[in-house]
Amino acid sequence: MLRSFDATLLAQLRQIRASTALEILAMAAKPDPSYTPLKNPQSRRWQVLTSRGEFEILTTGVRWYDTRAGLGGGGAIDLAMHILGLSFVDAVRQLRREVPLHGADHS
Repeated sequence: MLRSFDATLLAQLRQIRASTALEILAMAAKPDPSYTPLKNPQSRRWQVLTSRGEFEILTTGVRWYDTRAGLGGGGAIDLAMHILGLSFVDAVRQLRREVPLHGADHS
């Protein structure tokens, strides 16, 4: 049986700031105070620990970039998939459990 998620839920999850998602999803997420952004003053570099290992992640709004893997994306769903090794469905379920959302059908 194919199960889909409500578009409102997915939109809300995709709008979570990457820094917020890191703090929710990681066992430990520490901003690097020595980091000086080159392009966007809102960018931050994070040292992140998950069950899959350590990551160095740059965040700007909803966008993120793993400096070690050379991969990036946008939105908390993609970030959860990357740092936790989850499928799309499992990433949505994990975030839905961790983040209080309003007005979305949580099918």
